[in-house]
Amino acid sequence: MTVLLRPQGLTALLMGRFGNALLWLFAALHLAALSILLMTLLTLSDANAAEQQADACGGSDILVAMQKTDPQAYAAILAEASKIPNGEGTLWKIEKDGKDPSWLLGTMHLADPRVVDMPKGAKEAFAKAKTVIVESDEITSEKKAGASLLARPDLTMFVDGKSITDMLSKDDVAKLETGLKERGIPLNAVIKMKPWILSSFVALPACELARKAEGAEFLDMKLANDALKEGKQLVGLETLVEQMSALSDLPMTFHVQSLIEMLRMGDRMQDIMATMIDLYLKGEIGMITPMMKSIDPDENNKGDDGYAAFEQRLITDRNHVMADRAESHLDQGGVFMAVGALHLPGNEGVIELLRKKGFTLTRVN
Repeated sequence: MTVLLRPQGLTALLMGRFGNALLWLFAALHLAALSILLMTLLTLSDANAAEQQADACGGSDILVAMQKTDPQAYAAILAEASKIPNGEGTLWKIEKDGKDPSWLLGTMHLADPRVVDMPKGAKEAFAKAKTVIVESDEITSEKKAGASLLARPDLTMFVDGKSITDMLSKDDVAKLETGLKERGIPLNAVIKMKPWILSSFVALPACELARKAEGAEFLDMKLANDALKEGKQLVGLETLVEQMSALSDLPMTFHVQSLIEMLRMGDRMQDIMATMIDLYLKGEIGMITPMMKSIDPDENNKGDDGYAAFEQRLITDRNHVMADRAESHLDQGGVFMAVGALHLPGNEGVIELLRKKGFTLTRVN
């Protein structure tokens, strides 16, 4: 399969917006609440259908092809990535005031064995830690997480009599039904769910959904459970309700448009996901956003106000929450902190925010 890339000069690449569907991938891979919720909801799926679809997962790194077919666009991506502070590395050492060092790991909320294996040095750092910090400590229990989210049904379900089919064209409803069926999920079973829940089913490849349906732990979940097994203190920086509320705060039009775009992109999503994972495994986190900007599924999305709202509510605001709530624990030293990798880079990323609090952060890998 191939991803169609529009030739772009540097200015167009830097100024352009990428579609809502690609923005939404950030949420799918960096919200623990969605990962744990999917594990619960996938009990609705047909296990046999999910297993059959798992073999269909694939995708190829679009940047490998781009280096040959459009070296100018690839150079533009490298140029933009080089300007992003702390854009390289997923494991960072944190030091302050002679305390035992702490560690910060950027994660992806996936059960992909390559991601769960962690970068060199992370396992040793985890073993030394007395305290483990994750986005939410509720992810250790599907029942606990489910109870927490069910207490706020408005965050996941339409409670006003509406359904997702009221917001989609007949053609898009048919595409949604087909996409869900391929993942073993009947549309009627999820018709009352909010679009951001359905987008999770559509955005993630079938192999990842199959892993979750089988109960495979995603990286952050494994770290949290291992911390409890080893008698370490476990700290959560956010509640699952806080995370889902951040999604809910975005305009409904943004979520509906995201779902429509994903349905129309079809198999191209596999190539995008494969590229994101490859960049993560190489520690090239700063390349992810420029790479996604180079893919323009819909010219009409450029300048969409949803981008600014997404960036502020899902990334920047949460970066500050994470840094503020982690500070007192990091002051004690001996901490292993794991949050979504895309929260690390940038002038208002977690790394820079912790530096402003007096910590010294050094890239390990």
